[in-house]
Amino acid sequence: MKRFKIVHQTIYEYPETVQLQTHTLRLRPREGHDQFIESFELKINPEACLKWHRDVESNSVAIATFSESTQRLFIESKSIVQKYDVVPHDFLIESYAVSYPFSYLTDDGRTLAPYLRRGDSSCNTALKNWIRVIWCENEPIQTFELLLLLNQQIYQSIGYIKRDEEGVQSTNATLTSRKGSCRDLANLFIDAARHLGLAARFVSGYIHEKSRDATPGTTHAWVEIFIPGAGWKGFDPTHGGLVGAEHIAVAVSRLPELVPSVEGSFWGRPGANLKVHVWVSEVC
Repeated sequence: MKRFKIVHQTIYEYPETVQLQTHTLRLRPREGHDQFIESFELKINPEACLKWHRDVESNSVAIATFSESTQRLFIESKSIVQKYDVVPHDFLIESYAVSYPFSYLTDDGRTLAPYLRRGDSSCNTALKNWIRVIWCENEPIQTFELLLLLNQQIYQSIGYIKRDEEGVQSTNATLTSRKGSCRDLANLFIDAARHLGLAARFVSGYIHEKSRDATPGTTHAWVEIFIPGAGWKGFDPTHGGLVGAEHIAVAVSRLPELVPSVEGSFWGRPGANLKVHVWVSEVC
């Protein structure tokens, strides 16, 4: 087991006093057999009224409403999380899914339908050609090996960039420019996996990198593929490896654009300045 402390600050500065509208916050990490929240604290200035609920993906979501005007919005979450998935390769795949291609069981297929739905059909030709670099159709291969090759292909052929613009880059744009942010690389992986008939979903959260313990970073994104027997298994194309104890998941979704950490609006003159700082450190 490993323990991590996560501090996530979101700061909006406005050119003049504004009236804040409802904000949606996805800042509380997910919980399960592999991840346990030891403590969680949320500070908001100006003061907000919070109502919590779980969305359709079982993400913890806080709805914040404000009564006073302000020229600055400060949101800070502090979490201490226990992680238990220290051996990410320790799993078994159902016999029918060991070799690719395979078909999900009927009931699983119905449940997984939203995660199998393909995106923009215009990227199919470019995506097919890109996948052929690592695997030729009808060539025997194990399912897990194919996913590892796909993960490595993105890691080795697509350059990582920090991209501050909102939204997710299309797969076509990523394949053309050969660069993208972590969410862009995750989106490419999702499109490729779904093209191959594998259920995939987007994960937003944090990652611990020892070299950045004292340096503010940003949120992180990766992919989970549903593998029969193993369940939702994480792959991080930004770093080229499996998701393990250093990854702290906050929210999952069938589409990357559905799970921003903070989203909301305000009444006032446009031109807000946004700053985001994330610190992830291992604690004893």
